[in-house]
Amino acid sequence: MKQWQVISSSPDMTRQLGEVLGRQLKPGDILALAGDLGSGKTCLTQGLAIGAGVPADEPVTSPTYTLVNHYQGRFDLYHFDFYRLDAAEDLDDLGFDEYLCRQGVVIYEWSQRFDRLDLDLLQVGLEWLADAQRKICLSATGPRAQQLLDSARQHWLEREAS
Repeated sequence: MKQWQVISSSPDMTRQLGEVLGRQLKPGDILALAGDLGSGKTCLTQGLAIGAGVPADEPVTSPTYTLVNHYQGRFDLYHFDFYRLDAAEDLDDLGFDEYLCRQGVVIYEWSQRFDRLDLDLLQVGLEWLADAQRKICLSATGPRAQQLLDSARQHWLEREAS
């Protein structure tokens, strides 16, 4: 499992990282976001949505109470929040596996609540370091996720160099 780590100094930088990553997304990609409250999961998802072609005026918010939000960009983007789920059976009731079979991208927050490492996905751990500073660790669990990670890292480093 290959990893990449970025230290974000602001919410804007976290969104920018999400946008770079979002430009690399393809239908079928899965991103599992882990982190405590306020760690930047939804902020990163806002950038992912912009990079995936969701209109900038479309509000991207955490689906804490609705459990899933659907956005349309270059492809369907399904944004889940597992915070309020109690058991793996809740994923079945939600039809989570059916979303994984659709031709869109699945992003789910609070991935640490339910282990889904049997999937080819990009794990993104966000950790609060200081006021606006976050440590963002990205790990690939399969070949497509590894391509996504490598491509995003390359584009991020090119952006930083210019």
